[in-house]
Amino acid sequence: MTRSARRTRRTLQLAGAGAAALLALSACSSSDSGSGSDAGSGSGSGSGGSDQVSGTVNVFAAASLTESFTELGKTFEKQHPGTKVVFNFGGSDSLAAGITSGAPADVFASASPKTMKVVTDADAAAGTPATFVHNRLEIATLPGNPDGVSSLGDLTGDGLKVVLCDKTVPCGAAAQKALTSAGLELTPVSYEEDVKSALNKVVLKEADAAVVYRTDVQAAGDKVEGVEFPEAAKAVNDYPITLLKDAPNSAAGEAFMELVRSAEGQKVLTGAGFTAP
Repeated sequence: MTRSARRTRRTLQLAGAGAAALLALSACSSSDSGSGSDAGSGSGSGSGGSDQVSGTVNVFAAASLTESFTELGKTFEKQHPGTKVVFNFGGSDSLAAGITSGAPADVFASASPKTMKVVTDADAAAGTPATFVHNRLEIATLPGNPDGVSSLGDLTGDGLKVVLCDKTVPCGAAAQKALTSAGLELTPVSYEEDVKSALNKVVLKEADAAVVYRTDVQAAGDKVEGVEFPEAAKAVNDYPITLLKDAPNSAAGEAFMELVRSAEGQKVLTGAGFTAP
């Protein structure tokens, strides 16, 4: 091969290598640009979701949800760093009255459709409330059941101090429904403002028995003893939940409701004695 031919061949090799390098650089640049765009989009989406769920979420919830919702509140705060869940637990009727009077709240979880209707009738709910759990009644007696209570009828016996929830509260309305279905009349020593107050009368030994929810009996542990009765099946309470129309933090409220309805949330609730809808 002549010197001229060798020089020509060398020139072509260098030109080909340069072109290949240029193509590789172009492809790499294009790939980096595309992945950067995708990452930016993904990051923007992720941070956007995080930005939406921040601050304080105010939840008004039936007293019987105290233990399970408190646990879910802690889970929510871990899932969304920087958030804080503030609960207002109480009788569903008083909570509904507070909401319709303008109390700042994001979510309302009631122990009955009737008390939820107070909120929806006032046009204070955003959307249609959905049932997320059911609950049923149980008799709470002193530890060891010293009075031998075995039925709802036993509560009508002389000398037995029994407390009920107020009739306007879901647990009180359910108790009245169960008593009516059994053809029984019961005059308690007191009507309490919510189910926790009724249960506490037994815990403090100020009453011999109370008609409460089985979830509350379970939460009390060995402080009381539970007695099931068949009439409870005729007075099962549906628990609806809703986002409120004037929610100060609707994004966080929606996120909390999603947790409640999720498999994780339902596991906590059923573990507390509620049943799935």
